[in-house]
Amino acid sequence: MPLVDSTQTPIFTLHGASFTGMASPSRGATENAVWLVTLPPGLPAVRHQLTREETLVALDGRALASIGDETFEVTPGSALIVPADTDFEIHNPGPQAFRAVAILPVGGQAVIGDGAPFTPPWAV
Repeated sequence: MPLVDSTQTPIFTLHGASFTGMASPSRGATENAVWLVTLPPGLPAVRHQLTREETLVALDGRALASIGDETFEVTPGSALIVPADTDFEIHNPGPQAFRAVAILPVGGQAVIGDGAPFTPPWAV
């Protein structure tokens, strides 16, 4: 299935953020899972790690992201590259929603706190 239209894009929520699944194995992708992430204004960060490198490309709004001990301002047109197995968090301190496209290789998982690794449902 080379084209995924808006009727095939499920929306999930986790910790107040919204994730719209665009491409994943269940929607025909074999190499990368791709989704739109939306962080509403004032949403606090959730520290987590990923088992594979993730890339976020900002579309709208502004967010602050911490990778390890460094903090970055993420603005439209910028790309944030999150290394695997590194503490990561992102939050939206601004007055408007932050939206980005996220890309994670198929099979990548998230780990929140001391929890077990899990595949985000939007990446299945």
